[in-house]
Amino acid sequence: MLRTGLVVRRQQLDAPAGPNTNMPALDGLRILDLTRILAGPTCTQLLGDLGADVIKVERPGRGDDTRSWGPPFVRDADGENTSESAYYLCANRNKRSVAIDLGTAEGADLVRRLAARSDVLIENFKVGTLHRYDLGYEDLKDELPGLVYCSITGFGQTGPNAHRAGYDLLAQGYGGIMSLTGEPEGEPMKVGVGIADIVCGMYAATAILAALRHRDHTGRGQHIDLALVDTQMAWLVNEGTNYLTSGAVPQRRGNEHPNIVPYGVFETADGHVIVAVGNDAQYERFCELLGASELASDERFRTNAGRLAHRDELVARLSDLVRGLSSAEVLAGLEARGVPGGPIHDLEEALASDQAEARGMTIDLPHPLSGSGTVRMVANPIRMSETPVTYRRSPPVCGADTDEVIAELLGDDD
Repeated sequence: MLRTGLVVRRQQLDAPAGPNTNMPALDGLRILDLTRILAGPTCTQLLGDLGADVIKVERPGRGDDTRSWGPPFVRDADGENTSESAYYLCANRNKRSVAIDLGTAEGADLVRRLAARSDVLIENFKVGTLHRYDLGYEDLKDELPGLVYCSITGFGQTGPNAHRAGYDLLAQGYGGIMSLTGEPEGEPMKVGVGIADIVCGMYAATAILAALRHRDHTGRGQHIDLALVDTQMAWLVNEGTNYLTSGAVPQRRGNEHPNIVPYGVFETADGHVIVAVGNDAQYERFCELLGASELASDERFRTNAGRLAHRDELVARLSDLVRGLSSAEVLAGLEARGVPGGPIHDLEEALASDQAEARGMTIDLPHPLSGSGTVRMVANPIRMSETPVTYRRSPPVCGADTDEVIAELLGDDD
């Protein structure tokens, strides 16, 4: 079932462009969000930032599991912790929260009726769970043929592991990225943030937009089946293809690159810096900075293939030279010679940097529980000249918008 607003907007897309009104790109699109934790909420926050109306369905009282994943928590006017964790804040702005108990017939029926007034339903329950409430894709597809239905699970809807729960750490372990992360002699290491969840959410947003494009042309929705493990394997990128091409299983290299040398972290006299040499000319200029012209002219090191073959010896010699300089000296020298490199910031330095300030990478949103009246968040990085990202709502308190949404979509009698 196509919503009238989408049909009208589709006709408008085919008409000559009018003046720029700065209307969000997804204005008029409604997302029914039955997800929690991180992958699904990342997807729906991204769609919300781009203008979609996201209705987040939560369990009454408890809500999204991540609300309690702290400290830190939002502090009230007395400096006391509230029920809202910083973790929850990170992926739930631009949404309205509706508290509904799916375990009751009335609650399940309410969600079904909300789905009938939505363009997209996205969920991350274990396989088969929503069928118990007649809310699975097979339960809704005939009644709502235009609905785009996106399911996110750990291992997907099929396969021997489909029944297993999915968490970011498990996906990073199963999908191979942990085997590539960490020091060569250390233990396998996860990435510092929930990157498997984040990238899965981004794949989900892309797939949803593609499915909506198809729906605009045909009137037919579809089921999107996304798995944390599948998407994690997909972003093994060059290392995955290195293995499939060579048959050699890649090993952990710490901060070094599997295909480029020198490319990694170097210790200086007073800290550490990144050096990211991308070609032979940059390598020559890096050697010039270190006063090591003999390393630039050495036949073993002149080409990247040679540097890869003699990685250990070359990196050891370069490291000894870099340790004789301060971080400031190395960074200034790299900049002057056009050799890629940079500092290693902690989060305070990164988010307070002149670049972050110029690009507006932090935002303040009003929040009813915060003693200061606002919460600070990391901004959306998308810059669009015609349909910019908007920040219309702070992450909602559980159930805060139940009455508003029910009255707006289903009528006051409900």
